[in-house]
Amino acid sequence: MADLSSLKDLGTVAQASAPVRERKVDAQGRSYATGKRKNAVARVWVKAGSGKIIVNGKDYSAYFARPVLQMILQQPIVAAARSGQFDVVATVAGGGLSGQAGAVRHGISKAMTYFEPGLRSVLKKGGFLTRDSRVVERKKYGKAKARRSFQFSKR
Repeated sequence: MADLSSLKDLGTVAQASAPVRERKVDAQGRSYATGKRKNAVARVWVKAGSGKIIVNGKDYSAYFARPVLQMILQQPIVAAARSGQFDVVATVAGGGLSGQAGAVRHGISKAMTYFEPGLRSVLKKGGFLTRDSRVVERKKYGKAKARRSFQFSKR
């Protein structure tokens, strides 16, 4: 390397090799993704449609009765400004309702990026593509719970 002008050419090569996201759609026009949260795992299919969300064979408002959980499911769709444009079919198992709602939200976000790669930046800024890895800590022997000790008594 004789001077810094040769470094100028290296910058253009690095920019050109940035990964170009491709659309991943199956024969039925659906995108598939797996979402996870706590001990819940959701399998999610997204396709173009009228905005129906079905979870385990039921409408999402019937499966997730609490309004907070329904809002959690809607977050990635609202953030991407795609209300009423995607039909979502999800099967979820494991964990409780809160974890299941988070898993379905994670799956919807991933499937939407596979269906429409341009949405990735919006969903990533909202934090919907990050898998929340917090899980319950295991119970240790000699303890009442994971960290709680038994009550101490001097006599």
